[in-house]
Amino acid sequence: MKLVNLGDLEVEEVSHNPHIKKRVMLLTGDLGAVTIFAQAVFPPGETADEHSHRDMGEVFFIESGYGVIKVNGAKRDIGPGTCVAVTAGESHEIRNTGDVDLVVTYFGIRIT
Repeated sequence: MKLVNLGDLEVEEVSHNPHIKKRVMLLTGDLGAVTIFAQAVFPPGETADEHSHRDMGEVFFIESGYGVIKVNGAKRDIGPGTCVAVTAGESHEIRNTGDVDLVVTYFGIRIT
C-alpha cells in the first residue's frame, strides 16, 4: 500500500511548461502499468504544449476551471467534470482559456 496526501507533496514544474505546477502522487513502478498519477494547476493563459507519447496513454480529468484540449488537431472545450482519454501516439495539448486556474488530475498508462 502507498498512502499520500496531495497537500503533503512537493510542487514540481511540468516539463512542457514551467509555469504549470504539479504534485505527483504515483510514478512508474508504484502500481503496475501506471506511469504517473498527478494533479496539475494551469494558471490563466498557460499551455502544456503539443506533444505525444509513443508508449503511454493518458487520462485527464478536469477538476475546476475551463480550457481547450487539442488532440490530433481537433479542439474540444473542457471544464469541470470533463474526462479525456488520449491513446499512445496521439498528439495533445491543453490550454487554460479561463480567468482562474485550470486544475487537471491525470494519469498515464504504459502501453506495451
